[in-house]
Amino acid sequence: MPRERVADKRLRAEQVLAALDRGYPDAATELAFGTPFELLVATILSAQATDVSVNAATPALFAAYPDAAALAQATPEQVEPFIKTIGLFRNKAKNVVAAAKRIVDLHGGEVPEDYDALLALPGVGRKTANVVASNAFGRPAIAVDTHVGRLARRLKFSSHQDPNKVEKDLELLFPQDRWTFLHHSLILHGRRVCHARSPNCNACNLAALCPSAEPEGSATA
Repeated sequence: MPRERVADKRLRAEQVLAALDRGYPDAATELAFGTPFELLVATILSAQATDVSVNAATPALFAAYPDAAALAQATPEQVEPFIKTIGLFRNKAKNVVAAAKRIVDLHGGEVPEDYDALLALPGVGRKTANVVASNAFGRPAIAVDTHVGRLARRLKFSSHQDPNKVEKDLELLFPQDRWTFLHHSLILHGRRVCHARSPNCNACNLAALCPSAEPEGSATA
């Protein structure tokens, strides 16, 4: 198969974005939060876990620890019972307490808007920083989770497994003011249609634009 020209790939990216607009016009994070602090904690907890499991756990957690100052006073062992239904809960309890302490010590108890300061918080990588930056502070960002990475590769917009490289590839193809919508809509599409093991190509409104789409009526591996 001949290598796709950059101009053609950008045109296809524009068409994919239009299809996502039609399919998911109100795409947004499915994590429940009311403040930047709540979003930060919820996003740290969501690593290798479902948003549903996080949303089930956080109301009681935030009732007990409503802000960084309160959580900074807790021990990880005190936090663990609130999040024990979430995968890797012990390590995540350590991270959210450590992050809260750093926010209190260095940022006056408020989640920093500065991107590098976000990245410096315990438990925060680029995906988490991008989720917080885009959803709490309105900064255009592409948060690459497993869904976004998988769809980027299936759509042949990236060949990388490294989320940071996928992020850069997508940034080159899509307009900056649509980055946040892009990652939200790709996540929803990955959850609802383009599943990891059995993508439902017959029900996919991106199929005509997707080099990986199975022919209609064929089985998908």
